[in-house]
Amino acid sequence: MKNIVYTSSHEVQHSRPITAELPLTLDRTKASSISTKMLVSFAAAVALMLYVSFSGLTGASTLDKDSALTLSIFIIAIWAWVFSPMSDTFVSLAAVLILVLTGILSSEEMTDSLGTSSVWLLVAAFVMAQAITASGLTQRFAATLVVRAKAPRSLMHLINISLYATAFLVPATSGRAALALPIFVAISTSLRNRKKLIKALSLLMPATVLLSAVSSYIGAGAHLITDEILIATGFEPFGFLRWLLLGAALGFVSSVICTELVYWLFVPRAERKTSINLTLDDLQEASDTPVSGSLTAVEKRVLAIMVAVVALWSTESLHGLDAVTVALLGALAVTAPKIGNIKLADGIKKAPWPLLMFMAATLAMGTALTKTETASWLAESMFAPASALGESAGVGFVVLVVVISTAAHLVIQSRSARSAILIPLVVTAAVPLGVNPAAVAFMSTAAAGFCHTMTSSAKPVALFSDVKGIETYKPKDLLKLSCWLAPVHVALILLFAFIVWPAQGMPLFTL
Repeated sequence: MKNIVYTSSHEVQHSRPITAELPLTLDRTKASSISTKMLVSFAAAVALMLYVSFSGLTGASTLDKDSALTLSIFIIAIWAWVFSPMSDTFVSLAAVLILVLTGILSSEEMTDSLGTSSVWLLVAAFVMAQAITASGLTQRFAATLVVRAKAPRSLMHLINISLYATAFLVPATSGRAALALPIFVAISTSLRNRKKLIKALSLLMPATVLLSAVSSYIGAGAHLITDEILIATGFEPFGFLRWLLLGAALGFVSSVICTELVYWLFVPRAERKTSINLTLDDLQEASDTPVSGSLTAVEKRVLAIMVAVVALWSTESLHGLDAVTVALLGALAVTAPKIGNIKLADGIKKAPWPLLMFMAATLAMGTALTKTETASWLAESMFAPASALGESAGVGFVVLVVVISTAAHLVIQSRSARSAILIPLVVTAAVPLGVNPAAVAFMSTAAAGFCHTMTSSAKPVALFSDVKGIETYKPKDLLKLSCWLAPVHVALILLFAFIVWPAQGMPLFTL
């Protein structure tokens, strides 16, 4: 069957110096063609939806009517996320509206999700990120580290360290990838004749951005969704400091291992022995703010504000100010006249509202899962093999959760959507198996951060796959990295779940 082609908007931002703003327009519109695969998958989704709906309405399954209807809506939403050209935000909002129109959710439950503390926190964090970027602090920090490299291996590890540090200051992986892109372009220009090394760097940057995101509470919107679901289901949320204590080591170790894998898999033996001589002048070309010399007055003020914000986030138990209040104070400080370096209106206007609305919509969808019996029914169905293991059921369940969460990016491309769907299920299934719901929620969220297999798997991967004038990686390179990295990722999270996190005060089992 021939493709029936039609037009749709699709904006891709390539390399340009990033100074006063982050290109965080995250309302992605996907490839625009109606193909055989799309039609076949749609038919399959409709058939599954009709079967679920019929079973619920006739009593042929243990699902009640509301649960069957909720699951049917989720099936179509997942199909639309994966196969349709509609943006993720559009699909999520449409699904939530259908849930409201069918009476599954109330209009208050729909609108309440947009006013959660997580959304407020992200808005304030994005305003602060605009100020950090405009000041040039991140570019200066990265440049100072990178010029110390004398060989490909040290260059890659120094790049990894600089990207790891941004997880604590810049929310969302796409924002951090956008900050890294000009640095990549500058390095690639300086190393223009070393194409193999450039390809390795193009793989390294998005890969480590994605893996190190788990280090910080604001590293990904999925982390905030996990906390909101824990609150909604009656469990204690993590918050900034606890997430930092549990995630920082995992993020660092996994990104270091990824750096080594990229080095050994994609840097040829002959290339490894060559020297590198990058200068600050090379990197200055990618930035409109100074990357050398003394800190400017603006940089000093913004740095002081951010140090204060992170310190207050980390000491919430001492002063009682929650993370949202601290973030709003920081946002006001960086936009205050004669103190800050951006205007509040500009900072709010440049916040990624499609991402925020998508996050709110997926939170509402998660509410529908837990409000009906859908979450418990799906949990019983998905994790039945683990339940059949007897005394080893808890261990089998943990392994299954990590594997499913890691592989989920092949079906659901959005990290936030993966958490909105998976966390209600794993939390529901954990309790009867004697597994700590908070531990399994954190573990699933960390595992779902793996999204390296395809260009469409994550926005940072897509961003570095097509850089104007620079040859980067091919789909086969992503697949090669993923085949090596995925098993290591699963094993590392299981190591932390069974040994490291219990030693840090988060037991895996409750029985």
